[in-house]
Amino acid sequence: MHYVGLAYFTPERFEAMPPEERAALLAQCPALDEAMRATGRMRLSASLGDLGTWRTLRPHGGKTHVSDGPYTEAKEVVGGLFVIEADSHEEALRIAALHPAATLGEAGGWAVELIPLDFYRAG
Repeated sequence: MHYVGLAYFTPERFEAMPPEERAALLAQCPALDEAMRATGRMRLSASLGDLGTWRTLRPHGGKTHVSDGPYTEAKEVVGGLFVIEADSHEEALRIAALHPAATLGEAGGWAVELIPLDFYRAG
């Protein structure tokens, strides 16, 4: 089974951290990312980039309207994602727990949401 992990952060909390604490936190991420890759179960991992470049597309009056993103009005924002393949939900949880957003960054409001994927095949 495949799972997508959505890595959340709270921009205001993350930006409020002293620069040296933010740098120390981010310096720990590569080792955790490597631990996830070392499981052999990581299929994709990506940062979603600067929120200022996000756009939201919505249907309205039969046309697609584009506005600045992100779409959500929530305090937490998805900052990255990963896809893993696991034989069980428990294995998926063990692998997802290695992600930096699941182990570090409490001060920055980090969290991971793990969601099972259902793939639909075209034609």
